[in-house]
Amino acid sequence: MTEPNYRRIASLKTADDFAGYLEQLGLELPFDRELQAGSDAPLAQSYQLDGLKIGNRFCILPMEGWDGTEDGRPSELTIRRWKHFGESGAKLIWGGEAVAVRHDGRANPNQLTSYDATSAEIENLRKTLFAAHREKCGSTDDLFVGLQLTHSGRFARPNDKKRLEPRILYHHPILDRKFGITSDFPCLTDGEIDDLIGDFVKAAVRAEQSGFSFIDIKHCHGYLGHEFLSATTREGKYGGSFENRTRFLREIVAGVRRDAPTLMIGVRLSAFDFLPFKMGDDRRGIPENFEGQYSHAFGGDGENPLQINLSETLQFFELLGQIGIKLVCVTAGSPYYNPHIQRPALFPPSDGYEPPEDPLVGVTRQIKVTADLKARHPQMAVVGSGYSYLQEWLPHVAQYHVRTGKVDFAGLGRLVLSYHDLPLDVLAGKPLQNKRLCRTFSDCTTGPRNGLISGCFPLDPFYRAHPQAAQLKAVKQEIK
Repeated sequence: MTEPNYRRIASLKTADDFAGYLEQLGLELPFDRELQAGSDAPLAQSYQLDGLKIGNRFCILPMEGWDGTEDGRPSELTIRRWKHFGESGAKLIWGGEAVAVRHDGRANPNQLTSYDATSAEIENLRKTLFAAHREKCGSTDDLFVGLQLTHSGRFARPNDKKRLEPRILYHHPILDRKFGITSDFPCLTDGEIDDLIGDFVKAAVRAEQSGFSFIDIKHCHGYLGHEFLSATTREGKYGGSFENRTRFLREIVAGVRRDAPTLMIGVRLSAFDFLPFKMGDDRRGIPENFEGQYSHAFGGDGENPLQINLSETLQFFELLGQIGIKLVCVTAGSPYYNPHIQRPALFPPSDGYEPPEDPLVGVTRQIKVTADLKARHPQMAVVGSGYSYLQEWLPHVAQYHVRTGKVDFAGLGRLVLSYHDLPLDVLAGKPLQNKRLCRTFSDCTTGPRNGLISGCFPLDPFYRAHPQAAQLKAVKQEIK
């Protein structure tokens, strides 16, 4: 049950309403009251990245549909989504969606997977995106498209959507208990990690051959790359010290530079993390019980694991610069254990807790951390996340932060499922189509959590008419 003081964004009709509510919450989230359109608008400006031109300041974040085939290929639903990415008008496409580098790293049995046998169809996704963009927007000369490469690690479900088959780096004092991992469950060995690095490099070579401009080596949301960063208790060359915990990234980068030299490399990073949360007696999220020093929240404060400490995050940014990575997308936390800091929403998915804070607090937290990191590393091309919850006020906040150099690109995630062409409308100075704005009903997450596909069932007529819409409705009624 939603707290009455968590006002819906749609009720904030004027700039004064929005500013007043932010002030009521004690939040500093600057925004432009008037939007600019046309070639001189801040969000329409191009960005130069190592001599490459990216045509505007909108970015489409990786959006999975849990709708590929069991052998790792795209389905018609996947193709439809990538076509929408191309039609969006955004000139930076961050990864399209997460692609597993091998079978045991899939987050679900319908995740795209990079094999020699799937390369042609993944390449066709890119071609579909380009063709859609060309038809809608004209030139693709300033379109920059990457592929996100991943291994899901602790949260792998390669064979059954409802059965975890984790590959872990260390035994976590809370997550092991939370997800049923026993104390004798094996951790990945250094040798197995060496082999996995080779799989990432092979997937990068396929991405280069398929015409992608860059790859993202995923380091966010509790998946394996992110877990390396918190592996402070792991022994051996991949754990303990900061140098060891970043060896996985450095060795992948070295291999990609050797075998796929034309590819640029980006990293999507959970820049901070908190203690895992659980559902309290009133269904609202509360922190898990933990005493003592908590050393498993990268970007968190070990003494107070509900606070941010960016010392290692800044060190990570320094490392990115040293190994020649200039493209970074900032996110936070994990959808599996503290979703309110990662994807602020008013309505939780079926297995989720009610928000423990006004979602605008989570949005502001991400945007402020991103601005801080950009200020300290101005040479980086920084993509921000967490914008979808802002709804009507998304363009106003995005324009201010791009205009003032606090971020380079505004990243759009969940909102793209219901309103993929919002960037085109904003850039053309058209009024927003309010009925298509994502209201964070979380059906796009409830579906996959119950073995269904992901899509915007409330707002997208295509998914509203899909046969699985009735199944989703039944699932939600059972939960009530």
